[in-house]
Amino acid sequence: MTMVDLCRDSLDGLSVGDALGAQFFVPGTRPDRLPDGPWPWTDDTEMACAITASLRAGAPLDQDALAALFGEHFEPYRGYGGGAVVLLRQLREGASWRDVAPAAFGGQGSMGNGAAMRVAPLGAFHAGDSRTAAREALRSAEITHAHPEAIIGAVAVAVAAAEAGWARTVSDRPEPADLLDVVHGYLVGGQVADGVARARRLLGVSVAEAAYELGNGSRVLAQDTVPFALWTAVTYLNDFPGAILACVEAGGDVDTTGAIVGGIVASYTGRDGIPGEWLARREPLPSYALNVS
Repeated sequence: MTMVDLCRDSLDGLSVGDALGAQFFVPGTRPDRLPDGPWPWTDDTEMACAITASLRAGAPLDQDALAALFGEHFEPYRGYGGGAVVLLRQLREGASWRDVAPAAFGGQGSMGNGAAMRVAPLGAFHAGDSRTAAREALRSAEITHAHPEAIIGAVAVAVAAAEAGWARTVSDRPEPADLLDVVHGYLVGGQVADGVARARRLLGVSVAEAAYELGNGSRVLAQDTVPFALWTAVTYLNDFPGAILACVEAGGDVDTTGAIVGGIVASYTGRDGIPGEWLARREPLPSYALNVS
């Protein structure tokens, strides 16, 4: 098992969680009945594909190259938010991410959940080296999200995926509280860090209570999304279907919570943990996404 294997498994999990979660925005879709395929994936997967295509063993993330990939593969109909549409069009037209990302939202930068939703495969790629996963997640996030909460949200997800991937390689499932403690140790103060601490205290409660206390992504903010996603991932770390169905039960931004949770959990379970029928119904991934090396 290599870092490339772990990365690709995480991308499969992310894209299936995203694509299935998105089906629950379609009227009439029921949690007790698997939706008919194909399941189109959204912006979560599209941006994750760009990240995986940019990864190279032993080399730091090339931020300019990743910004170019984001712009090149940007398809507005994939469900991007309004702010992301503006920013990615600017990148496609040749603007520098160093200028446009900090200028977003009146100069405070975006605190949305977009940097976190796409980053799990990067974390899995750095399994066993969570410090590097955290640093590279930060660098991947600031291309589009300059607000500290969004950046810390991406760091949290990447570290969780790195730790889950390492646990898989050594065949040792971590305790949920221990995994959240490791993640929290990489976070600076703020709402995301506070939410992860609350998630640890809520281990063992129902999905509904966790979503009520932590948020379910309905505000589309990192602090409203990442803590619940991490709670779900550590609770269902060896149960991919259970993890995604928990996101469905919680409601809110289901494609994004499904993407984050799916990317982390598949880092631990591998592709074999994803139901084959789910993989078959997910829209195929683009070929460029598999260029990680």
